[in-house]
Amino acid sequence: MARRMDVTGADGVRLAAWEFGDPAKAGPDPGETAVPDAPGVLLLHGLMGRASHWASTARRLSARHRAVALDQRGHGRSEKPPEGAFTRDAYVDDVEAALEQLGLGPAVLIGHAMGALTAWQLAAKRPDLVRGLVICDMRASALGGASQREWAEWFASWPVPFATLADVRKWFGEDDPWVERPNPSRGEFYAEVMAESPDGWRPVFDPDQMLRSRETWVYDAHWEELAQVRCPALVVRGLDGELGRAEAQEMVRVLPRGQYAEVADAGHLVHYDQPEAWLAAIEPFLDSLDGE
Repeated sequence: MARRMDVTGADGVRLAAWEFGDPAKAGPDPGETAVPDAPGVLLLHGLMGRASHWASTARRLSARHRAVALDQRGHGRSEKPPEGAFTRDAYVDDVEAALEQLGLGPAVLIGHAMGALTAWQLAAKRPDLVRGLVICDMRASALGGASQREWAEWFASWPVPFATLADVRKWFGEDDPWVERPNPSRGEFYAEVMAESPDGWRPVFDPDQMLRSRETWVYDAHWEELAQVRCPALVVRGLDGELGRAEAQEMVRVLPRGQYAEVADAGHLVHYDQPEAWLAAIEPFLDSLDGE
């Protein structure tokens, strides 16, 4: 069960936040809960993602935490202003606003990919709002212009509209040139970000907005902000993900209070590929924070 709460982000952009768990635990107002001392957790999806990608994680955590997932600007049910800002500052300011308006802080931020970068940038900016950080499969090094061009070409290769959701699952799980071997969980991940239109199934986001969002981080490295994170931080990588072991371990070294976890038989979509192993990696870390 998920309860929607509306948040006003930077520049007045309307954002949808979703609280997971037993609705009987929630109070009538966005910042009110029947368990006021329950530690807050805010989950941030990656580029093209949406809050519902965190549903199983959030429900598991809701037994002991107030678990909220945010549809970031341009994603999910949040506003997608055609001329809106899709800068790093805008994404970070949105999360800052969500924590304050929902009364979650100081919270643990759990971020995947782009969401992880947003999380550690906010942790560096507002240490008073962030008591812990989980960074899932996001690189701190610059990816470069070639990466941005590859993504533009990849978006152009999508055979949209898809006739059915089964076609979505098959293309992203098997036929996509970026898929090295059949990956049903990847197909499910992308099926979650499709919506039915009169001519078939299309993504709920604008690919051009995704490229605009991405170009604000791919050309720069982010080690300096990582070094400014003062709270405990866990770096999680899938064994076959985009974050290599050497870089992940260097991130742990740069983080003042960094820890490391690795999930076997998982790629970039760690929480989809191996949901139980993912939870086994993060729950001891969360337990250690709750004991502080």
